[in-house]
Amino acid sequence: MDDSDEDQRLPHHREPKEYVSLDKLSELGVLSWRLDADNYENDEELKKIREERGYSYMDFCEVCPEKLPNYEEKIKNFFEEHLHTDEEIRYCVAGSGYFDVRDHDDKWIRVWVKKGGMIVLPAGIYHRFTLDTDNYIKAMRLFVGDPIWTPYNRPHDHLPARKEYIENFLQEEGGGQAVDAAA
Repeated sequence: MDDSDEDQRLPHHREPKEYVSLDKLSELGVLSWRLDADNYENDEELKKIREERGYSYMDFCEVCPEKLPNYEEKIKNFFEEHLHTDEEIRYCVAGSGYFDVRDHDDKWIRVWVKKGGMIVLPAGIYHRFTLDTDNYIKAMRLFVGDPIWTPYNRPHDHLPARKEYIENFLQEEGGGQAVDAAA
């Protein structure tokens, strides 16, 4: 994505536009699926993913000015670059938003997650989230065991999760700028 300070909800494509393949995201530890958001309660593929990856906890979060208490403060906090010590798993069942992750060269890649898109950010990856210009997302949040919500704003390179992430995913060259995870 570009380095503009314009509205964070805009796509922020470079000119000319550059895209990153799902394989490149996978090299960074970012996984994604395209699922049937209209049938998430009975979706066999979602059940299979949850069983295989051990996602035992699930809830929903709606991010929009009308439904999220302290919206302005929270959307600002979501957009602060941070990491978590556990995976961040989000399944978009309505609306859309952007997850920005860092590539091998520490440049931002913007991932547009739309209805039906499920994304897994590995523990230790620096990232941030924002809505797009539609200002609405309803996401299923999944966790292994009890949910842990703690963000560690950059820099937190001393955390074991960050060290493991670097060892597992950032040892090789690569990277890029933008991808549509729900395409």
